Parts: sequence; C-alpha cells; structure tokens
Amino acid sequence: MEKTFQLEIITPERQFYTGPVESLVLPALDGEYGVLPGHEPVVTAVEPGEARFKVDGVWHNAIVTQGFAEITSEYVVVLVATAEKPEEIDEARARRAKERAEERLRQHESRREYFRSKAALARANARLHGRNRKMS
Repeated sequence: MEKTFQLEIITPERQFYTGPVESLVLPALDGEYGVLPGHEPVVTAVEPGEARFKVDGVWHNAIVTQGFAEITSEYVVVLVATAEKPEEIDEARARRAKERAEERLRQHESRREYFRSKAALARANARLHGRNRKMS
C-alpha cells in the first residue's frame, strides 16, 4: 500500500500546491472530509474553510473557498475559487469584508443578494478563522 498520493490544489489564478501528501482534510458540506492513500474514487463539494494536508509528517493549512475535489486512490485534484496560506491573509481586509457581508444580510435584499451575502460572509469567516489559528 502506498504511503502518499498526489495532491493538486488549483485556483483560477494559481497552482496553490502540487506534490505528494500523506493525508488531506477538506471542509465539506457536512463537516470535514478526510482522504488517505487508496481512497475510493469520489467527487465531493468543498466549502469555505480550512483544508489541511500532511507532507513528511508536517501539517500545512490552506484557507479555501467553494469548489470541488476529485478523489481517486492515487491522486486528488481540488479546484476552488481561492486558496491562501494563513499568513497571506490581510486580517483587517477580511474583517471589513465580514462587516460588509453582515450589513448586506441585515438589509434583507433579494434572495439572490441574500445568498451572495451568505457566501461572502462564509468566505470572510473562513479567512479570519484560518488567519487567527495560524497566529495562535
């Protein structure tokens, strides 16, 4: 049995990570989704939050937004709108984005705007949570 599998985390702007990993944990609709070498093939939705992957026994974090992951026994491709290292996140900017999203939610606009605001709030919360975990 293999001890690693190939991981690619890709956004429209960049290839965030490519290389062998020992395990992966993704934020999913119903909690965290774990992947080990030899996993059964599946495609799953990725939610805003913190993804973690282990390389040479060391865990690395990525703050990701919506997307999906294609998982096989030998590789995983994660396609997300954005992926950031916690240290790349500008905390002040993320807080302002959170405040804007919360204000839009309070204004009770159209259903479409409501869901856009909910998505923006989820992204901001994921970024702040990931940034603050890295700093502690």
